[in-house]
Amino acid sequence: MVAEKIKLRRTMMYVSGSSPANIAQATIYGADSLMFDLEDSVSVNEKDAARFVIYHALKTIDFGDTETVVRINAINTETGHQDLEAIVRAKPDVIRLPKTSCAQDVWDAEAMIAKIERNIGFKEGTIKLMAALEDPSGILNAREIAKSSKRLIGMAIGAEDFVTSMKTTRSPLGVELATARGLLLMACREVGIYALDTVYSDINNDEGFLEEVKLIKQLGFDGKSCIHPRQIKPIHQVFTPTIKEIDYAIRTFGAIQEAEEKHSGVIALNGKMIDLPMVERARRVIRLADAAGILDGGAYGC
Repeated sequence: MVAEKIKLRRTMMYVSGSSPANIAQATIYGADSLMFDLEDSVSVNEKDAARFVIYHALKTIDFGDTETVVRINAINTETGHQDLEAIVRAKPDVIRLPKTSCAQDVWDAEAMIAKIERNIGFKEGTIKLMAALEDPSGILNAREIAKSSKRLIGMAIGAEDFVTSMKTTRSPLGVELATARGLLLMACREVGIYALDTVYSDINNDEGFLEEVKLIKQLGFDGKSCIHPRQIKPIHQVFTPTIKEIDYAIRTFGAIQEAEEKHSGVIALNGKMIDLPMVERARRVIRLADAAGILDGGAYGC
């Protein structure tokens, strides 16, 4: 049986709700997900106008296969409630909850969204959720947040607020985020949801940006939030399997097939034993390549 196709979330690009022109042309850059922002990038005096702009953009613009995400204001604020009342009706794929500190934050948002869905005739559960963890409470409660709702498709770390709350600043090596990234990742992996890394704010530091992308890929993240279109291509290059990785994965499956034909319980490739974790990694490479349009994963049962 062929597995369900992987949903790529290598990039989630911020687009401010205060910029109608940027929203209108956002799909041309090729991000996997577009995140229309009602929170930090929008001034208090522009909140109503930005909400109106995003609502009408979602209702009138064809974003194709690009995932649409809206970051609302904090769920414990009146502005956050107003955001939900408007945005759920516009039917984005996902609503991102900022500053999520505990499971109750998700439950509160879920209850409000469910009520709106019922009122307007949407199937309950239509709108998915994503939680951004931005302080020590959120990180320490990552496991309970990850398990809090079936609507939750992933969690992200918000580094700027987090390091501020930890009385430090961001550094090139990111050591100040090591524990938080690890805890968030393990919580996501435990329940099988996506893990998204934080933005890299210095858009002119290409070398530093690429190093951070490689780091978070190695840690196990599924992708990264970004703030500028020029950051999309490097992230996709790092998170898309290379020809060498795909070739090795294909040869791994070839070795399995050969062993089955010989009724051999021993599977080897290039003189090295192949065990189940290696097979699982090869399967993921093929599924990612399939999702990226590089390979037909169905040919390998993936």
